[in-house]
Amino acid sequence: MTVGQEVSVRSPRRRPLWVCVGVGAAGAVLAAGRLVYSGAFADWWVGGGLLAALVGVAFLHGVTLEVGADAYGVRYGSLLRRHRSMPWDDIADLRVHIQYGRHGEEYFRVGVLLRDGRTRRLPLPVSGSRDDRPDFDATLDALRALHRRHGDPESDHLAVISRRTAGRGAAGPLFLCLLLLAGAGLAAWFVPVTGAAKEAWDSAVPCAAGTASAERGACLTTRPAVIARTEVGRAKQPSRLYFTDGRPVDRLTVSREGAQGFRAGDRVELTLWRGQVRVVAAEHHVWREHFTSAGSVAVLAAGLALAAGYPGARVLVHRRGRRLPDDEVLPSALPFAGVLVVTALWLLPFCYVHPMGPPASPGPLAWAAAGSLITLGFLVLAWRATRIRPPRAATTAPATGTTGATGAVPREAAGEDVFLAARFLESTDYNPNHFGTHVVLGDGPPAVVPHPGPGRFAARPVPAHRLTVKGVRRPRGGDGDGVPRGWQVAELDDAGEPVRLAAAPADLTRILHALGAAGAATDTGAAGLPGLPPERGPRSCLFD
Repeated sequence: MTVGQEVSVRSPRRRPLWVCVGVGAAGAVLAAGRLVYSGAFADWWVGGGLLAALVGVAFLHGVTLEVGADAYGVRYGSLLRRHRSMPWDDIADLRVHIQYGRHGEEYFRVGVLLRDGRTRRLPLPVSGSRDDRPDFDATLDALRALHRRHGDPESDHLAVISRRTAGRGAAGPLFLCLLLLAGAGLAAWFVPVTGAAKEAWDSAVPCAAGTASAERGACLTTRPAVIARTEVGRAKQPSRLYFTDGRPVDRLTVSREGAQGFRAGDRVELTLWRGQVRVVAAEHHVWREHFTSAGSVAVLAAGLALAAGYPGARVLVHRRGRRLPDDEVLPSALPFAGVLVVTALWLLPFCYVHPMGPPASPGPLAWAAAGSLITLGFLVLAWRATRIRPPRAATTAPATGTTGATGAVPREAAGEDVFLAARFLESTDYNPNHFGTHVVLGDGPPAVVPHPGPGRFAARPVPAHRLTVKGVRRPRGGDGDGVPRGWQVAELDDAGEPVRLAAAPADLTRILHALGAAGAATDTGAAGLPGLPPERGPRSCLFD
């Protein structure tokens, strides 16, 4: 990377990429030579060489990929892909996108928000580990500096888009929801077909002596046979029975347990229905073909429909938060998952017992009505639980003992410590290396501790006289996945350094009130020191 009047970014690990490109070129030469020598495409050497050549082409794209920025704008491309450019006048803002790997890895990429609302992600820089973050942050700062110098950014705030934020998009959950609904519809279409086949098999009777051959498919026909050998499949491989002289059929696919019950030379009786063997009976063992019931298929259809409800709930939550900033964290859709679980408890048994719909009897109708009312009640609760709550104001002077938005703040009893789950998101002298998980209030000054109590072991007192509340907001993508969705974040000023404190809304109010009271007590104590004028003492600015 070069920083100055322009920025140029290439892959940081180019030497291994060039080695892979060389291997691909060697594979292409090998495939071409082997093809000229043998003249046959169906050759292992030709196939391996072509595969190595394709891999080399992919690495050639990576090694020649470049992202640059100058006074005009941003450009990116490679030797195999034409360069694209975006002028600064068309760029509204730069942001960070967090992508997630298969095993939970986080990859940071730079995104470009255009003024027409579209978003493009730059292929470089990419940060997938802590070692890459300094270079990634330096490149991002250089790009933002060029944007401020030659463009017109909409905001100085750096938006971080993760899988929990409103700007993530809902195309994936929507596609999954439609796919599951399509599967549910297909399964529901097979319910009457499966039910009719099962009823026909249960009601089938042996064929009469004078039944014509064309009509024997609807009745049961028996034929003797001798098993030549059995083939028991392993794991998911099929198991088969082979018959002597291939009569009446050459082989029959059965279950693994069915194949294990027969031996070579067994005389069996085969029952045919609709032109296929359905029963193989011997003196010591009987195999019957399993006919799926209509209730099982109905349960499958209902299960797929319920499974489609969760991605649909994610789409709904995303739709409700469409007016939020792109980097603001959306509420969790897990309350709707609870609704789906409760619905499954009564709907799946109902579908199994009544796959064709509820009969006219009052019992099943009452069952369906009661279950629907329960689902509706839980759905209302989930709707309320996932509503977007504005942040609570917690900036009232501590002497009042109340806050403007939350009412009375409970006071800790004398000599009793209260541990509240809270986290300072920055590493400070009272939160070194982000070790704190709770804030303790009560007998003593507010302190950060790495445990939920009891006792103030490893407690670090919070310097309340240095802190100023700048505002309280909802979580953002830049706060990290460690901040629960239902928490809120207080933006503080610690003697000129920005600090963020995250906690549940009620706990955050108590902590800020306790910090304000501790800061006021520090003011009073400092003002009463001998030889120190009151106006020269350290002033608490938490609730200024």
